[in-house]
Amino acid sequence: MRVLVGVFLLGVLSSTAALAQEGEVARPGERDTVQAPEIRVLLERIVGGDAARIPGAAHVLGPDELEDRTLLFDDVGRIARQIPGVYVQEEDGYGLRPNIGLRGTGSERSSKITLMEDGVLIAPAPYAAPAAYYFPVTGRMEAIEVRKGSSQIKYGPRTIGGALNLVSSRIPNRFAVSADLEGGGDETGKAHIKVGDRGEHFGWLAETYQIRTDGFKRLDGGGDTGFEIQDYLVKLAVRTDADAATFHELELKLGRTEETSDETYLGLAESDFQADPFRRYAGSQNDVMNTEHEQLTLRWTVRPASWLDVTTVAYNNDFQRNWYKLDRVAGTGIAAVLDDPDAHADALAILRGATSGDDALVVRANNRAYYARGIQSALGMELGRHLIELGVRYHADQEDRFQHDDRYRMESGLMVRTSAGAPGSQSNRVSDARAWAAYVQDDITLGRWTVSPGVRWETMGFTQTDYAGTDPDRTSPTRRLTNDVSALIPGIGATFAAREDLHLFGGVHRGFGPPGPGADDDTQPEESVNWELGIKLQRPWIDAQVTGFYSDYDNILGKATLATGDPTGAGELFNGGVVRVAGIEVGLEVDPAAARGLPFRVPVRLAYTGTSAEFRSSFESEFEPWGDVEAGDELPYLPAHQVFASAGFEQGRWAARLEMSHVAEMRTVAGQGAIPAGSGTDAFTVWGASAEFQATTWSTVFAGVENLTDEVYVVARQPAGARPGLPRTFLAGVRIRN
Repeated sequence: MRVLVGVFLLGVLSSTAALAQEGEVARPGERDTVQAPEIRVLLERIVGGDAARIPGAAHVLGPDELEDRTLLFDDVGRIARQIPGVYVQEEDGYGLRPNIGLRGTGSERSSKITLMEDGVLIAPAPYAAPAAYYFPVTGRMEAIEVRKGSSQIKYGPRTIGGALNLVSSRIPNRFAVSADLEGGGDETGKAHIKVGDRGEHFGWLAETYQIRTDGFKRLDGGGDTGFEIQDYLVKLAVRTDADAATFHELELKLGRTEETSDETYLGLAESDFQADPFRRYAGSQNDVMNTEHEQLTLRWTVRPASWLDVTTVAYNNDFQRNWYKLDRVAGTGIAAVLDDPDAHADALAILRGATSGDDALVVRANNRAYYARGIQSALGMELGRHLIELGVRYHADQEDRFQHDDRYRMESGLMVRTSAGAPGSQSNRVSDARAWAAYVQDDITLGRWTVSPGVRWETMGFTQTDYAGTDPDRTSPTRRLTNDVSALIPGIGATFAAREDLHLFGGVHRGFGPPGPGADDDTQPEESVNWELGIKLQRPWIDAQVTGFYSDYDNILGKATLATGDPTGAGELFNGGVVRVAGIEVGLEVDPAAARGLPFRVPVRLAYTGTSAEFRSSFESEFEPWGDVEAGDELPYLPAHQVFASAGFEQGRWAARLEMSHVAEMRTVAGQGAIPAGSGTDAFTVWGASAEFQATTWSTVFAGVENLTDEVYVVARQPAGARPGLPRTFLAGVRIRN
C-alpha cells in the first residue's frame, strides 16, 4: 500500500501544481455547492432548510467540522461525541463496530437507533438483525447528521432515541481533486483520494479510502492486532437544464468495502489488565474478521412545479462476514472464565498459552450473510402556510447464519487445530423481514409559531427458519417462527420564534422499536412516550442549544447476543418493563474573537449530556447486562455525565486545536449505589491536540496526537473481560485540494 500511496501522491501533486500555475486553484477551505434548483425533500439531508424552525433537537457536523477534527482512524464514536445526547460505547479502540445510542436507548451495535447513509437504511439487516456489524467508513463522509425529538418519526423503524445519517461525498460542481495522506504509530497508513467533475448535464465522482495498522495490542507470541480497510465509491449523475420546466436528476451510487481485522471478543482478567492493559492472550491468536459490503442506490429527483418535488430511491446492500473467534476454553465460555478467573484457573492458563489436551479451545466461525433492499419515495408540497411531506417505503432484508466450530489444542503457546466443524453445524438459520412504512408531516407556519404534527405507520412481518446442524443443504426446516407487527406512531412538535435569533421548541411523540424475528408470544415491542423542551440561539458568532428530554418506556427490550456476553448468541429477547430516562443536552459553538471583530478565529465547542435512567419494576432476568433487577436500578452502559470540549486558534496559514472528552464511569450490570469492583467501566478524560500549516494554495501539512496524556482506562467488560481504550497515538499527514 505504501507504493500505491506514493504513486497517488506524485500524480496528485503534479496535477494540482499544474492547475495552481494556471491560476485556477481555489484556496483550501472553500466549499463547492451544486447550482441546482432548491429541492425541499432530500432524503440524504435530514437536517435541511431553516434548522432553527425544526420542531426538535437537530445537529449537523459539516465538512468544515469533520476536516478540522484530525483523527488518524476516523472513529465515528470520537467524532459523534461532539453532539449532545449521543452515547458511544467503545470496544476495539478504533471504532470499527461502533456502539451508538441516543437519549438512553442502549448502544449495543447501534441496534436501537435508525442508522442511515444518504437517507437509506444502512445496517446489514435493519429490521431482521439491526446490530451494525457493518458501519460505513466515516472517513469518506462529508457530514454527520442527528435528528431527535418528534420530527425523527420520519426516519423509522426505531423512533425512541433518534436517527443518525451519514452523508457521503457529493459530486463537485467543477473538476476537483483532493487527497488526504496520513501516517502514525503502529505502522499505520491512510489514504483518502477523490476525483470528480460536473458539466451542464453530467457529473461523476470516484473515491477511495484505504487504511491499515498493525494494531496497538500485544499478542502473546507475536502477531498483528490491527486491521486493513479498502473502500471504493463511484457516483454518476445526469440532469436536465437547471431552468427546465420540469427539473430531473438521476444519480447512481456504487460502493464496495473490504475489511480484514485481527479483532477478538477476548479481553483480559482484571489482574492481567492491571499488569499490561494492551496484552492479548495467546488464545486469541487465530481470531480474525473478514467482511465484504456492496451497495447500490439509484436516486431520482424531480420538480414538476415550483411548489412540488419528489425524491425516489431504490437501494440494495449486500454484506458478508465471517468473524472467526475464540468462543470456549476447557468447556467454559470465555466470558465466564474472565468473570471469575480464580474458579477457572486451568482455563485461564490455557488462554495465556499453557499446553492443553486436544479440543480444549473452541473457535467459532460466525459466518453470516445479509441483504437489505427496497424502494422509498418522499413528496414535498409547499401550499401557503403548509410545508407537507409524505413518504412511503417498501423494504426487505435477511440475515443468513451458517456457522460452525473448530477445535484446537494449545501447544507451547501455539494453537493447533485438532478437529474441524462441518459448515452449518453450530447455527443454521435464516431470518427474514418484510416491511411497509409511510409517514406524513405538516409544518404549519402561524406567525411566529411553526407547528408540526405528523404520523408514521409501520407494518412488518418476520420469519425465522431453523435447520438442523446436520442439514447443510437445508432440505427440511426444524422450526419456523412468524411474527407480524404493526404500529401507528404519532408525534407533534412546535417552535416559537421569540426573536429572529432565538427559538423555543418542544414536542411529544410515540417511541417504537420492533421485536424482530424469533419473538415468542410473551415478547412485546419496545414502546415509549418521549418528551422534549428546548431553546436555540443562533447568531453569526454563536450557536447554542439546550434541551431537556424525558422518555417513559412501557417496555424496554434486551437481546442476548455474543456481543452482550451471552454464551450462545442465540438472539433471545427479554422484556424489561417500565423504564424512565431523563436528561439534559447542552450544545455550544462560539467564536469570541469573531464577536469582537478580531483578525483571527478562536472557535470553541462544547457538548454536555447528563442522564438518569432506571428500571421502575423488579424482575429476574437471564439477560446478562440486567441480571436480577430491583426497582430503582440504573441501566447498564449509560454514563450519568459526558462532556466534549474543544478550543482552536486560526490565523493566516496556521491553525491549532486542543480537545477533551470526558465520560463518567458506567455500570456493566444494572444496579444501585456504588459500582462493585469489576462491574463497571472506568471514568476517563482523554485529550487530543493538532496543528496545521497551509504550505501552498493547494496543500496543508498537519500533525496531531490522540490521547495526549496516555490515559489507560477500561472501556468495556463485555463480551468477555476488560478492554482498553486507544493509547497515545501520533499522526502526521498532508491535505491536497485543487
